[in-house]
Amino acid sequence: MLGDAPRAERFLSLTGLTPEELRAGLGDPAVLAAVLEFLCGHEADLIAAADALAVAPGDLAAAKENLK
Repeated sequence: MLGDAPRAERFLSLTGLTPEELRAGLGDPAVLAAVLEFLCGHEADLIAAADALAVAPGDLAAAKENLK
């Protein structure tokens, strides 16, 4: 998420989180759901994240649904 500067800036500005808060919240299902919701809201971000994680985009979308 934070590896791509434009995407990171957009996410942080939309959520109000700081990079430190995001990193600290990675074990929090609400933070994870927010990240996945953000990625699923923009196909290019979803595909880039899926590629970086070596998973299918659909797997990230399914994970989002499992966190709800």
